[in-house]
Amino acid sequence: MFLTTARALLAISTLVCALTSMADGRLPISFVLDWKLQGVHSWYYLAEDRGYFDRENIELNIDQGDGSAATVTKIMAGTYQAGFGDVNAIIQNAARRPESTPVMVYMVYNRAPFAIMTLADGPIHRLEDLQGARLGSPAGGAAMRMFDTLARLNNLDADSVEWVNMAPNLQEQMLLRGEVDASAVFSVTSYVNLLAQGKDPEQDVRWFHYADHGVALYGNGVMVSPELIEQHPQAVHGLVRAINHGIRDAIADPDAAIEALAKREPLINKALEKQRLLYTLKTVMLTPEVSDNGLGQTDPERLARSIEQVADVFELPARPSASRVFTDEFLPPRAQRQAGQ
Repeated sequence: MFLTTARALLAISTLVCALTSMADGRLPISFVLDWKLQGVHSWYYLAEDRGYFDRENIELNIDQGDGSAATVTKIMAGTYQAGFGDVNAIIQNAARRPESTPVMVYMVYNRAPFAIMTLADGPIHRLEDLQGARLGSPAGGAAMRMFDTLARLNNLDADSVEWVNMAPNLQEQMLLRGEVDASAVFSVTSYVNLLAQGKDPEQDVRWFHYADHGVALYGNGVMVSPELIEQHPQAVHGLVRAINHGIRDAIADPDAAIEALAKREPLINKALEKQRLLYTLKTVMLTPEVSDNGLGQTDPERLARSIEQVADVFELPARPSASRVFTDEFLPPRAQRQAGQ
């Protein structure tokens, strides 16, 4: 009964907020993150605190998530209108249900943060040393699924690898205990998990980033429903402008971004979340491609390759077009998307 009452009160509160927003001319947009609050979400709250969404007449209601692929299915179900999630999940769903699959409108992670991590003092020094090794991964983990592509591009025998299934929160521990030779991970998560366990991810661990070895995949970004694009295209422009402004501000002042995050979740470890933010900027966001094309953009040829790689691994019934997966229609001018300017 308590849960039922709580849900009812939450629904009433959400309705009241939506009606208030519409009354003062702001469009309410429901937005879901890919996970619990972390440093990589700080720019949304920094943008909110600095009034960037208000300036665009948007009332952005942000909820925590439970997976970057789940963002796509939640938008498809109509629970949310927009969110932060994985473009590769868009590719998979667009191959089967293109009419309801969201579209990426701002690419945040220019490189998918998939990596193989192994101990720096262990026997694996090169990719070739992974042959015959025991690799850890959660069952169905994206980095594990994409390992065949990594292997094919680098002439490795993928069948020689023995996979050990484990809970996501045990990947670092089992590697450190020597229970696996390496793990297929989401680097921006494992990096901070290692820090939390008193390890130096730069010195104690050797990283093989998929993006450095031929895997063309992009990662997480801002996606919106087809309905939001059709019914409120100017709001999508405004949403992207505000988020882009927040990201640029977070790059310029990471401490301010983390403080904005901490206002929503006071229990976060601010030092670790700042490390996560800085590591993400360095490894998956501020790439040479972003330097050339600006934040939020993709390279059409690379995006086409990434669609082929995902389609091959997941045996998709069709190859969705690049324009069905991502559009730059709503991006601000390039001059406004240059980091540090």
